[in-house]
Amino acid sequence: MYFAHPYHSWERGLNENTNGLIRQYFTKGSSFETITDEEVEVVMQKLNHRPRKTLNYKTPHAVFFAESEQEAA
Repeated sequence: MYFAHPYHSWERGLNENTNGLIRQYFTKGSSFETITDEEVEVVMQKLNHRPRKTLNYKTPHAVFFAESEQEAA
């Protein structure tokens, strides 16, 4: 487990990148009280099926489930 120092955003690269991707769909200042579960689900599906350079242009979904299938075998 890793704990970043408060106000040191450069220590949380993946977290900050993911926040930026989410903000493409829910702009800063949006009230999360008005966002439906269905809207969150749509964004989650889009982000989990988006190819990532750090994963050799595979999607997080494909990488996770490929590893899960290997562990089950």
